[in-house]
Amino acid sequence: MDKNFRELMIKESDRENLTLTDEQISQFFQYYEMMIEKNKVMNLTAITEMEDVIVKHFIDSLSLVRAIGDIGEKPYKVIDVGTGAGFPGIPLKIAFPELEITLLDSLNKRVKFLDEVIGELKLEKICAIHGRAEDCGRDETYREKYDLCVSRAVANLSTLSEYCMPFVKKGGYFIPYKSGKLEEEMKTGQGAVKKLGGAIEDIVTFQLPNSDERSLVKIRKISETSKKYPRKAGMPGKEPLK
Repeated sequence: MDKNFRELMIKESDRENLTLTDEQISQFFQYYEMMIEKNKVMNLTAITEMEDVIVKHFIDSLSLVRAIGDIGEKPYKVIDVGTGAGFPGIPLKIAFPELEITLLDSLNKRVKFLDEVIGELKLEKICAIHGRAEDCGRDETYREKYDLCVSRAVANLSTLSEYCMPFVKKGGYFIPYKSGKLEEEMKTGQGAVKKLGGAIEDIVTFQLPNSDERSLVKIRKISETSKKYPRKAGMPGKEPLK
């Protein structure tokens, strides 16, 4: 394993008050190498420098601990919607092995890559599924079955909430990872969150070591989502709920 990678992972995870074992750091390094290699033939990430991957992908993913303090102590059932190259789901699984994680992505090529990572890293209680959030959110297999839904997908809060809230069981949380200023998005998104059975409980704002401003929006599911949501594929993006 690259010595610089190891030192930087230890230093940055310490900032989040996380202690990673040598085996976990080795898994992160293996994941990093697989992603960079696969990135040569398919578009997984624009971020490829080792330090940037550690800070902007791995540590950013693990920052969920700031919103869910006992994330490492309970076997939460988690779905990561629009996971892409596996963020935040795979870093969370490596750091908190007790989590039961479902990775959801609409591109089959990415799902195949995630399956490779899961196999190589010998991760258990984690699966990658190919599908659109609008379709899976209506499927009884996944609907209102999760303690936590997380997403780093780029979409406004109204659209993202319609994709994600149907997966969360009553009493659970939807936590989108956001960057930049949020005031306007919070204003326009509150109505959608309420319609979908949620309430914004907290916004945890912090800076990554590279000074990027990040926020975790903690949305509690207080009642079941109406059967009319999510609407059919494409609608949440074209006509966001108000």
